Amino acid sequence: MKSNKGQTAREKKGENSSEENLLQKHCVPCEGAARPYARSQARKMCAHTPQWHLTDEATVLTRQFSFRNFSDALTFVNRVGKIAEKEDHHPDILLYDWNKVTVTLTTHAINGLSENDFILAAKIDRM
Repeated sequence: MKSNKGQTAREKKGENSSEENLLQKHCVPCEGAARPYARSQARKMCAHTPQWHLTDEATVLTRQFSFRNFSDALTFVNRVGKIAEKEDHHPDILLYDWNKVTVTLTTHAINGLSENDFILAAKIDRM
């Protein structure tokens, strides 16, 4: 498994990140001069997480999930929570209408999207 320290400049900018590559990575804290992805970078990254929706401002990723019942929805929320804890990157999660869940990803520290959001989206998709 490749660590984030060995990233090339292109990978740090979010280029050359296939879904498989995202699954191999781990979220890292945004430090110092970290900047959110520009709209064009976020759109490119969305190609690797096609079921997620980018807001018009390109600062948030969202995806809605539907389940057979409340219990399945709650189990999903708890599984997402375990992944988020392991990655130390925490989404907003809303369980509503007894069987629907919306997951919202953004990197609060930089007020926008970072590679961390796409890493977590890919890992949630893989569940």
